[in-house]
Amino acid sequence: MKPADTIRVLAIDDSSTMRSLLRMVLTGCPRIDLVGLAADGHTGLAAIEALKPNLVLLDIEMPGMDGLEVLEEIRSRSLPVRVIMCSTLTRRGAGITLEALARGAVDYVAKPASQQGLRETIETLRSELVPKIHALFPAGQGAELAPAPAPPVRAAPQHGQEREHASAEILVIGVSTGGPAALERFVPALPADFPIPVLIVQHMPAMFTTLLAERLNSISRLTVREAVAGEAPPTGTVLLSRGDRHLRLACAAGRCSVQLTLAEADEICRPSVDVLFRSAAATYGAGVLALVLTGMGADGLAGCHAIHATGGRILVQDRATSAVWGMPGVVAAAGLAERILPLDALAPEVLRSIGRPLRTRSA
Repeated sequence: MKPADTIRVLAIDDSSTMRSLLRMVLTGCPRIDLVGLAADGHTGLAAIEALKPNLVLLDIEMPGMDGLEVLEEIRSRSLPVRVIMCSTLTRRGAGITLEALARGAVDYVAKPASQQGLRETIETLRSELVPKIHALFPAGQGAELAPAPAPPVRAAPQHGQEREHASAEILVIGVSTGGPAALERFVPALPADFPIPVLIVQHMPAMFTTLLAERLNSISRLTVREAVAGEAPPTGTVLLSRGDRHLRLACAAGRCSVQLTLAEADEICRPSVDVLFRSAAATYGAGVLALVLTGMGADGLAGCHAIHATGGRILVQDRATSAVWGMPGVVAAAGLAERILPLDALAPEVLRSIGRPLRTRSA
């Protein structure tokens, strides 16, 4: 293994139990070097300066200086390190985690449930945490935090060269790692009179998606809420998948409606981008406009194949502005993306593609 590929990790947590668990989970993992453990925020900041880790695992609730304050200090000092928050699965923990993600943390990991045995706790934490660390620092690209080179933005096709498209009838979005921060920039950029329904699958637990919908609703001109089974996708509203259900579309007797389901064939995760995208292609055909935003893994690729086959359109977020260029990257590599764009260029492109110019907030 090349030294440049080694991921230097520092854990900051006031719980000695959690620090011990992180040591057991990360010791011996390929490419990961746990360089330090800190029991409070002030000590942790000093350790970041001294040890120069690539990644910090940061507890949210600590006495003296909590995780949000540490995160703010990391950003104010421009320390070149990525941050994964360690969160409890409570409403308070979820709310603070979303705030941390909005302030620059790239991901979070749930702290183990207290009723689990030691072996089960270690395996659960390892299966959730280690893939996230490796996704943030792909092998062969080095572990230093630096802007990744962006692929060239595909220019809009010239007249006579573009693929024929029907008018967009629905916008579907798939997103995972880095998603809350990306959605907080994309959704508020849509105007209040946005003419088609918007459906989003974000990989998150149920409590987190409830709070994310509330947070997005408070800063957006469109109404944002979790989807309700049986409703027709409404114009002027963004529907977010519940964290414990698949979000899919179906059409019967000429009426299209939202369905929330527990199980689907060949599901990668729940909620699944593939489930939403495939059902959108089957229901709306060429009227689908799809966005694939930042996220690890390949969820959404199969759904994009279905959308492309029925004549729908697909836009993806570029590498430079993605926390992890996994989901958008595999769609781009498959040749399914009509355009590959920076995050802030996606809303204008969506509006351009449906014939609506972007207007400023004061307009």
